[in-house]
Amino acid sequence: MDLARAIGAALGTDRVRRNAPLASFTTLRIGGPADLLAEVRTAEEALIALRLAREAGAPLAWLGGGSNLLIADGGVRGLVVRWHGGAVETLAGGRVRAEAGVTVNGLVRYTIGHGLAGLAEWAGTPGTVGGAVHGNAHFQGRPISRTVVSVELAATDGTVREVGAADMDFGYDRSRLQRTGEVALKASFRVSPGDPDALRSVARASLAFRKRTQPLALPSAGCVFQNPDPAAVVLPKGVPASAGALVDLAGLKGASCGGARVSPVHANFVVNEGGATARDVATLVDRMRDAVATRFGVVLEEEIVRLGEFT
Repeated sequence: MDLARAIGAALGTDRVRRNAPLASFTTLRIGGPADLLAEVRTAEEALIALRLAREAGAPLAWLGGGSNLLIADGGVRGLVVRWHGGAVETLAGGRVRAEAGVTVNGLVRYTIGHGLAGLAEWAGTPGTVGGAVHGNAHFQGRPISRTVVSVELAATDGTVREVGAADMDFGYDRSRLQRTGEVALKASFRVSPGDPDALRSVARASLAFRKRTQPLALPSAGCVFQNPDPAAVVLPKGVPASAGALVDLAGLKGASCGGARVSPVHANFVVNEGGATARDVATLVDRMRDAVATRFGVVLEEEIVRLGEFT
């Protein structure tokens, strides 16, 4: 089976490319090519790509907004499906449902425009609904799972079912999707009536907070490491259980490797100052982890996902 030809026949030849560069689809602006790239816009199209990849026996990876992602310089083998776009709708019972390729900011704009409260604080969140659900995105200590009602999932064999939030195995930066290989097709969120002007104020406050505390002027993948569990680590008095603070206190704030640098604004971000490679970033991330482990005995867990082969 010629997978490129099959996808082209199903979705259009303009939606599939061989040896396609991926860097421009990531917030770090780093990464090599995909053997095959398919671009989809709806849940129906995503399901078609998934089923065709399974029929062809091809490795399959998903790409949404490209945040929290480090793609190897050598690229990604098999098929990469980039999902950008989709529908949002208001449901009965105080819910909105968005397809996984909708950006989180697009979902926020929809709810504000329709006078629906509950998601305005997520303004400025990079990435898509699918990515946010997959990694249980968090902002100021609040996970997005608190607002999730249910998720429509596609299994690796292409079968579809809807599960409630309680069955999603949500945790800090995780969901069942990381264990099962399922893909979120749609997600429903809990909302309530709200005043659009008041909701816009909430959104502006969230955007202002991000601007004050995050290095938004340069490309990055977002936070590199998860914050350690305060109950699971022993730290010196006065040292917070914050990955950024630990990297800073370990002396790595501002450190660089090639075109990558630990941000002087927030030490849990690695920024691309221009021309950085995935190897530069990976080397710097490993240095950050090693420095914190040596200084504090804490092994930080990566929040960013590495895609492709890193040697």
